[in-house]
Amino acid sequence: MAGQLKEVRNRIKSVQSTQQITKAMKMVSAAKLRRAQDAIIQMRPYAQKLQEMLSNIVSNVEGGASMKLAEERNVEKVLLIVVTSDRGLCGAYNSNVVKAAKFVIAEKYNSQFTKGNGVIWNIGKKGWESMTKSGYKTDAAHKDIYLNLSFENVQAAAQAAVKAFENKEFDAVEIVYSQFKNAATQAFVAEAFLPIPKVLPKAGAKKSDFIFEPNKEELIAELMPKILNTQLYKAVLDGNASEHGARMTAMDKASENANELLKSLKISYNRARQAAITTELTEIVSGAAALQG
Repeated sequence: MAGQLKEVRNRIKSVQSTQQITKAMKMVSAAKLRRAQDAIIQMRPYAQKLQEMLSNIVSNVEGGASMKLAEERNVEKVLLIVVTSDRGLCGAYNSNVVKAAKFVIAEKYNSQFTKGNGVIWNIGKKGWESMTKSGYKTDAAHKDIYLNLSFENVQAAAQAAVKAFENKEFDAVEIVYSQFKNAATQAFVAEAFLPIPKVLPKAGAKKSDFIFEPNKEELIAELMPKILNTQLYKAVLDGNASEHGARMTAMDKASENANELLKSLKISYNRARQAAITTELTEIVSGAAALQG
């Protein structure tokens, strides 16, 4: 009986220690989430407007050397940029991003990946580990961006993808990431990166008339890479906020589960203690009765 009590006490101490860790991680994630949420909320309208403007320009300007990033080709070689996190303990966040990437591959690019013409660039170690383990051709050149998250580092990855597309190493580039909604909700999406998607004109809509200054070729050549840099940076910021939101939610649930487990263990401990006391009282009474007899 004493051994059973000791075992339950040890389990209670273990759960209490775990609960302290989960509460601390929740507080840290909440603080990081506030900063990450502010960053993506400020970036998103700017990035979306730039992307809309770029798609409109591409849709209304005739082709030429300056429009090669919008050139649609027969898709034989594909690049997926998959944005996950560097660390775990954030619920199903990483596995859901990986699942979304595998779904895109199965639905759109199965033949390319089967032939070995599909490559995955990972931003975040967890995605790289999972996709590599699953047998996909991965590239770890940009997986450590979250160690020093900055526009410059993301820009380097975006420009590497642009250069690879221009050199016809890939015919299509897509970003798979998690759009941040709130701490408990993320939307896992695949977004076209290259070629730059065009906006389909609505029925009866007039063609937009742009005035270019200094000139069309120079302006578009300058604008396109900058807007693409911003598009990838927005995706990475979305992923960063989603990670902290998912971790905060997961640690909150873990703390609640620890509370429930502690209640159950304390009931078990009290029952065992009560049984031990009852046994001791019974032994004392039996001994006293034996002596009297």
